[in-house]
Amino acid sequence: MARIVVIGAGLGAMAAAARLAVAGHRVTVYEQGATYGGAVGRFARDGFAFDTGPGLLHLPAVYRDLFVKTGKEPLEECVALTQVDPAARHVFADGTRVDLPNASRAGTVAALDAALGAGAGERWGDFLTRAREAWDRTRRPLLEEPQPADPAPLAREPYPAPKAGLLRRPTRTLAQVGARELRDPRLAALLDAYAWAYGFDPADAPASAAVLPYMEQTFGSWYVAGGLRALADAVYERCRKRRVEFVFDTPVVDVLEKDGRAVGVWLDGGGEVAADHVVSGAPVPALYRDQVVEWERGEDWPRHQVLGTGRVTVCLALRGAREADAVHRTVVHAEGDRPTVTVLRPDDPALRPDADHESVTVTATVRTTPGQEWEAFADRMVEAAGQAVPGLRDRLLWRHVRTPEDVRRDTGAAEVPGPALAGAGGRLLPAANRSPLPGLHFAGGWSHPGGGLAHAGMSGALVAGLIVEGADFRGSQ
Repeated sequence: MARIVVIGAGLGAMAAAARLAVAGHRVTVYEQGATYGGAVGRFARDGFAFDTGPGLLHLPAVYRDLFVKTGKEPLEECVALTQVDPAARHVFADGTRVDLPNASRAGTVAALDAALGAGAGERWGDFLTRAREAWDRTRRPLLEEPQPADPAPLAREPYPAPKAGLLRRPTRTLAQVGARELRDPRLAALLDAYAWAYGFDPADAPASAAVLPYMEQTFGSWYVAGGLRALADAVYERCRKRRVEFVFDTPVVDVLEKDGRAVGVWLDGGGEVAADHVVSGAPVPALYRDQVVEWERGEDWPRHQVLGTGRVTVCLALRGAREADAVHRTVVHAEGDRPTVTVLRPDDPALRPDADHESVTVTATVRTTPGQEWEAFADRMVEAAGQAVPGLRDRLLWRHVRTPEDVRRDTGAAEVPGPALAGAGGRLLPAANRSPLPGLHFAGGWSHPGGGLAHAGMSGALVAGLIVEGADFRGSQ
């Protein structure tokens, strides 16, 4: 039985902790904050409650696998999952609206044809065929296997060029895919919105980011009753049942090294904790910024994504009931100086004081530039959200704005970590799960296979496999 210290209590770190505990190891989690969940946070006031991190779950099979492998109760006995249908309503700058069904390619094609004109759906469908080819080429190395020691093959672009006419020339960015292949500014905006949702600017995201809409439209979008925080609650309780120990309000300030191997951690305020393995769920950039891990920069210096984007969240407490035909998710596309925003309106009694009120969450991805005036930006977000919520301004009781700096305070990094993407010369590959220092592993959104709830859960599975099976581990089956 090994002694394992886990730094941070985010979803990826807890996923690793639960799996390692089931394998017979003694696991202790040290979390600098007062609670678990990492980016999967909750803001509550006056009977209203809001998710301050992800609002929907994609690829729920990742957490189904976690719960199957770590106990008798399956995921659906611990949380209530519901498919969101329509998956999203899109409101474009010209006023066009379209509702896209959940996990139905034929339905999506038909909806786009009806809303945008004949041929729009076919072009989107042809694009998804190429996106599937990129998905098939990269699924195992990017999602199910440890990152290879030589990631050079993943630096090559897997998205295939169309096979007809002038479109044979390569498309190097997602924005080029939208302009050249979709040939409708609204379809291009639809594609761009998927990139922004994951923290990528489509102008410099590689064409391989096409896997993001493919993933959502193929495997669906799911809501967890009580909000995504309920999933964090369930994973935490599973860890506790597997006898994982949690120590909160206790930052780790150093990883101890002896004879070229991690042998424990040093806690804030003093106190050495010995360990056979250390798993860090903290953001990789923060580890070096805060000097938790130090070694000379060189070939072994672990890479991490540098997207330069953060997320602004505006929580809106509204008087009045949610209208009967309201949809769960609306994406209002950019117009003028108004950003693209995602408006979440879950019909969930757990998030509102009573049936005569409503909790609404509005999010936008932004470049994290110094000196941003967040209240003015939030004004523009709320103005855009009015396209999705009738009578919004008259119904508004109060709002709460959460900025990238608030995210930095709570999680250690203001930026949004994106899923690992092939292409782009390898610059969008996150840190490998094996660190350059033997005995230290990385789990969570800043490590392979990248950001997002599903990807964080996969990272936990990969780290547990590497520790339990060692060099023989070849990935998930």
